[in-house]
Amino acid sequence: MKLKPGTFCPLMQKQCIEMKCAWFTKLAGTNKNTGEMIDDWGCAVAWLPVLLVENAGETRQAAAAVESLRNENVRGQDATRAALLRMAVDLPPLIGGPDDGRDP
Repeated sequence: MKLKPGTFCPLMQKQCIEMKCAWFTKLAGTNKNTGEMIDDWGCAVAWLPVLLVENAGETRQAAAAVESLRNENVRGQDATRAALLRMAVDLPPLIGGPDDGRDP
């Protein structure tokens, strides 16, 4: 059974005037809760729960992408650090060090 919302507007305290109202808008997209396509007119205030769920989903996706980027960045930095350490071990001693054979 699919429930139908009422048409009483709590802002005007009377029945919804639909297309005469500036907040009566068309929303098209996919419902994140059910996966069904939305292409319908309704009150912008009534659409808020749907839009909040959509926003939360997009925020989770963005956070996951940032975390993935961070992990790749850390792996790259670790690889660079390891390569630099390997290079540093293979370098000859600096001239002018304590064992260069020169008198102080």
